[in-house]
Amino acid sequence: MSIYVGNLSYEVTQEDLSEVFKDYGTVKRVQLPTDRETGRPRGFGFVEMSTEDEETAAIEALDGAEWMGRDIKVNKAKPREDRRPAGGGYNRRGGGGRY
Repeated sequence: MSIYVGNLSYEVTQEDLSEVFKDYGTVKRVQLPTDRETGRPRGFGFVEMSTEDEETAAIEALDGAEWMGRDIKVNKAKPREDRRPAGGGYNRRGGGGRY
C-alpha cells in the first residue's frame, strides 16, 4: 500500500520526502508525478513504506503538518481508477480509425 501526500511545495524533491518519512520507518519508494507538458512537479506524491504500521505512524504524525510552508495532506493512497470514458472506446467516429 502507498501513502498519498498532497499540497506539496512545487520545489520538493524525492530526497526531501524520503528524509521526512524515514523518521517513521523504512522508505521503500517515493514517486513525484510531473506535468507532461512542463515537467514540473504536480504538487502531490506517493510514499511506500516497509510495513503498514510504519505507514500508519507516518500518516498520523504528518497529516495536516506544516512542511516547506504548506499544510500537507497525508493519507492512504486510493487505487487508481480506470480512466476510460464511461461510454465505451476512444474512437467514436466509427469507420476506419483515421486521425
